[in-house]
Amino acid sequence: MDKIAKQREDEYIARTEFQRCKKLAAERAARLKQQELEELKLRHWMRCPKDGMELIEIDYMGVRVDKCSHCGGIYLDAGELEKLFEANAETEQGVMSRILGVFR
Repeated sequence: MDKIAKQREDEYIARTEFQRCKKLAAERAARLKQQELEELKLRHWMRCPKDGMELIEIDYMGVRVDKCSHCGGIYLDAGELEKLFEANAETEQGVMSRILGVFR
């Protein structure tokens, strides 16, 4: 094998090895990112976004809403505002329909 062919083969092997290591590093970073997201979720699970205190689930008009044990803020999960609106619509039109109008 001549010198140029050997050099090209070495370059090819180095490039292939670099690409393999780069792919492994990207996979490691993706796993770490997923792990960080899970840890972040655990740290913030059922915590008030305003002051970080514990959120307590309460029943309001048949819907489980989250209320801060410190500041008293009320937080709704996806779909809960609509459920409250539906519960309110059965009884009377009023504040809930105006609130929902803001979000439409």
